[in-house]
Amino acid sequence: MDTSSKKAKKAARNSGIRAERIAAWYLCLKGYKIVEKNYKTALGEIDLIAVKRNTVCFVEVKKRPSNSEAAAAITARQQARIFRTASYFLAQNQTFAAFDARFDAILIGATVWPQHITDAWQIH
Repeated sequence: MDTSSKKAKKAARNSGIRAERIAAWYLCLKGYKIVEKNYKTALGEIDLIAVKRNTVCFVEVKKRPSNSEAAAAITARQQARIFRTASYFLAQNQTFAAFDARFDAILIGATVWPQHITDAWQIH
């Protein structure tokens, strides 16, 4: 891997970390409690796991030049991987067994504020 691609990869990673921090801050402002950041298992990763009242939210954060590009970056394959990881999290954390669960997205594009999409997708 050449130096320029290493720099581009590092810049993208740093941009993603900043986006996840902004998303966590934004959710906290909206009354959510962050219970996990970058939850990783062999099944996959969930950017943020947040709770509000009796709902646990599995949140995917995407930063792109526009919100529509960010939304398009959440593929069906990625949604399925997040679902499997969320199922594992719930099985390991009985505290949330009686909670409703949903999948949210926070899109960070060229707008001033992040766009929080509640119930962004469902797995049937």
